[in-house]
Formats: sequence, structure tokens, C-alpha cells
Amino acid sequence: MFRLNTGRSARYCDGVSRRHFLQMGVAGMAAVGLPQILRAKNESAAAMGQTKNTSVILIWLDGGPSHLDLYDMKPDAPTEYRGIWKPIRTRVPGFDITELFPKQAQVTDKFSIVRSLHHDTGDHFAGGHRMLTAKDLGVSGANNEQKFPGIGAIVNRELGARRKGLPGYVAVPYASSIGLNPGYFGGHMIGAQHSPFATGGDPNAPNFAVKNFDLGQGLSLDRLEDRRSLNRHFDGTRREFDGMPTVAAMDKFSTEAFEFISGPAARKAFDIGKEDPRLRDRYGRHNWGQSTLLARRLVEAGCTFVTVHFGGWDHHWDLKKGMENYLPQVDSAVSSLFSDLDERGLLESTLVVLCGEFSRTPKMNDGGNGGAAMSMGTPGRDHWGDSMFCLLGGGGVKGGRIVGSTDGKGTRPNSRPVTPSNIHATIYEVLGIDPKLQLLDPSGRPTSILDDPTPIQELF
Repeated sequence: MFRLNTGRSARYCDGVSRRHFLQMGVAGMAAVGLPQILRAKNESAAAMGQTKNTSVILIWLDGGPSHLDLYDMKPDAPTEYRGIWKPIRTRVPGFDITELFPKQAQVTDKFSIVRSLHHDTGDHFAGGHRMLTAKDLGVSGANNEQKFPGIGAIVNRELGARRKGLPGYVAVPYASSIGLNPGYFGGHMIGAQHSPFATGGDPNAPNFAVKNFDLGQGLSLDRLEDRRSLNRHFDGTRREFDGMPTVAAMDKFSTEAFEFISGPAARKAFDIGKEDPRLRDRYGRHNWGQSTLLARRLVEAGCTFVTVHFGGWDHHWDLKKGMENYLPQVDSAVSSLFSDLDERGLLESTLVVLCGEFSRTPKMNDGGNGGAAMSMGTPGRDHWGDSMFCLLGGGGVKGGRIVGSTDGKGTRPNSRPVTPSNIHATIYEVLGIDPKLQLLDPSGRPTSILDDPTPIQELF
């Protein structure tokens, strides 16, 4: 078992500390019926045909950003609903977004927005679990344990890395959902070996390095090779007795892990210092911008699923200050990512997804958070899962499209309601994974990964 402390960030309204821990292990493999899973995986691959050489970058807006202040503005709604900022026209007629996104306004032909996403809960944990696993399963603030694998973990199990010597699933700088790490990004019942590899650190720091490559005090690559040879000897002896498929799978996992730690491919991919300083400036010289650039480097190198953490969106008060700080950073990172992918010929093979666990109340509050007006700060917005947004672009998803709509005040879908299952099915469609895939739960029963395996066909 490997345990890594990856630091702290701010607290959410629920008071949960952002103390992040990564745990990696392989103990979960035996508990889920590995031979059956491998068989189901092969059957799934055969049913789908050849998988596509595509990858995903998921930018996770942890804490829940307001749809009305970003991509679904309501300039004709009453003041307390429409908010502070005005919409601006973009490269695509009718595709208006906030005035705080002038750079994205120039690349709206490269991405689309789902405006009618909903899961109908304002609980951070319930919303995060539904968005990252597509499952409800009774998760809430009072019962916040993960109960189903995250989408990136399933992708990693099905596809692995696109190139040898790289991790298939990476979190920059860490995977965190509502203060839980890896939280609902984790492998759960398919095994912690499918949780993301976290870079840690701050990619914007001058001395940024992925410390997870360190082998530990007194352990050289030669000694690691000795241990690997010893493990092969014991595994070979055991195979003579039982011939279990689990052993072969474990050998494969051990081999991939050794190649990742000891080989040059990953070290080169994670070395953001190799990038042109002018390009780094375009993304933004801040954690979010450089994390996004690093994600692009990783998919270009051969990682399949990369998640980027943008935290701190729980704006119950001081919404104006928060948005005017965060949105320009999002604007530079997202616009540069789409332009960069396009310039490198990677846009057709890389799907970019931007979302959080829920949205914020269409009606702004008085900044009191239950107390006297303005006692906590200037007005903000509270939790809302009845109407949300999701940005998707690249990987074969058409740009410049608006899917669905909300009513005049942005309170609920008005047309073409979309659920997290449909978002997941769309991602699986891009990757060439059968959205009707089933996993075996701990009791050995087959469980569909999606309750509704229907992709959003308008995006294709």
C-alpha cells in the first residue's frame, strides 16, 4: 500500500478540510472477481470493435460554479436572478457567454455547451458522486463514502494508457471531490490501482517536479529490479500450482508500474519546463493555467484520462470578488487549451470537459448566509442541482452548439433535459467504450455503469 499526503486547500461550506491523501494498492482486485471482469472487458471490446485513439481532459470546478454567471446568462431576468455581469457575443451567433470570458468568445466554434444538465440535488457530496460516477446510491453529506468507481477509473481499467510507460489516468495536481481525495475519482470496487496518479505540487512553481517518481530512501532502480525479479520468481512458482488468471493480471500491472517509474516517457511528459515560455504565458502563469497545459502535455504523450482540479467555487457570499478572480483564469486556461490542441492537430482526438458537482441558485442571496444581510459579505448564490451546465469540445464533439435550454430565470431545464449518465455516455462514445458495459459488484452481481447509456447525439 502506498500513501501520499498531497497538501491542503480551502474548506467548503460543509467544513470538510481539503487534506488530500492518495492511496494506491492492488488488494481490491481479488474482491471483484478479476477473471470475470477480464472476460467481460474482452467481450465489451469485441462488441465495440477497435477502440479509438482518443483521450479526455476533465477540468473539475470543485465547489460548483453558477451557470447564470458563466455560460447560461439571463439578461432579461429580474436583477436578483440575472446577476452582475452582461453576456457578450461570440464567434458563433447566438452563443453568448459572460463578459468575463472574452478569450473563450473567440473559440466557441471549438466547443459546445449543455445548458439543460440536471441531477436535482444541492448536496455537495451527492452532486459530486452523481457527476463523477453517474450514480446516486444514497450518497450525501451524511453518507459520503464512494459507492461506485469514478469515470476515469473505469476508463483506465478498460483502456489503460495510449502509450507504453505512461499512466493511463492522471490527476493534476490532485484528484479531489469536495475535500475527498481521490474521492469519487477513485477506483472503488475495481481496485485502487485504477485511481489516478497524482502529480502533487504546483505546476506553476519554478521548481515544480513530480515527487511521486521518487522511489524512497535507500531504494535504487537496481534494488527495485532485484525486488521485481524476486516477485517474478514467486509468481512463477505460484503459477505452476494454480495457474490463476489473477496472477497474469497482477504481473501485467507490476510490469506497467515498473516501466512507468523507471522509464523516460513519463518523466519527459511531466516536465512542463520544456514548454515555450510564450505558450505558458498564454495559458496563464497560475496554478490553473499551468495545470491545464500539463494536462495537454500528458494526453499528447499518451495518457488517456487526465483530470485537472480548479477548486474554490462555493460562493455563498462575495460572488463578485470570487468570479472576478476566478473567471479570467478559467478564460485563459480553457481558450488556450482549445487553441493549442487545434494548432497541434490534437483537437479531434482529445475531448475537453468542464463541469462541477452542481450549479448555484438562480436567485442571488443577501450575503448573510442565514444571518443579517451582508453579515458574511456581498451577495452570493447557494447550492443548486436543478439546472447546470457542462462544456464539451474536441474528440469528435462538434463545436458551436447549444444543447437544451433553461427557463427564463434559469431554474430548471426548459428543453432537452440531460443527466450525468448522458454526459458519461458521450465521453464513452468518444473513447470507444461501450456505455452498456457492466461491472461486477462485490457480491458478484453484474451492474451497469450507466443507468441511461444514451450519448448526447446532437454533439456528434
